[in-house]
Amino acid sequence: MTDAELIARTRAGDQDAFGLLVSRYYDACWRFAYHMLGERSDAEDVLQETYLRAYLAIGRYDERDQFRGWLFRILTNQCRNALTSRGRRTRRFVQDEVAIETAAAPPSALLAGVDDAALSRALAQLDVHQREALLLKYAEGLEYTEMSAMTGIGESALKMRVKRGIERLRSVLGPADV
Repeated sequence: MTDAELIARTRAGDQDAFGLLVSRYYDACWRFAYHMLGERSDAEDVLQETYLRAYLAIGRYDERDQFRGWLFRILTNQCRNALTSRGRRTRRFVQDEVAIETAAAPPSALLAGVDDAALSRALAQLDVHQREALLLKYAEGLEYTEMSAMTGIGESALKMRVKRGIERLRSVLGPADV
């Protein structure tokens, strides 16, 4: 079923249809939240809040938007809220080796040869705005127009954040790795 069909069924009261939407986007949302927040429990909390908000707001969803973009707008805002409410402006390094091993794959083929632990440490050193832009661009494969619509930030500002984020990753990981 398409997203539109599942949304229509959800609006008609079919909770299983919403469950299918959750399943469809869970991995991408998990990967983004985990890399933004740095801790498994924080990512899980944000995902629960994101899906709850999406379910409650599904009646206001505009079919002209892509569901994925609409969902990621909610997720991005929830990640920002979590970072703000906890007073963290940078992602903390996860010391739990199990969490590192089970975390989502590296954000892109661009970083495919980089060790996950090294990538986690490098991402933790980025400004939260650079990390957000890099993850949306490379982990989620979004175009700048989609990123702009999701975040409310201009395309040129997003391009600069990605550029500076890559420069920072290069300085941390070494130019051969990025």
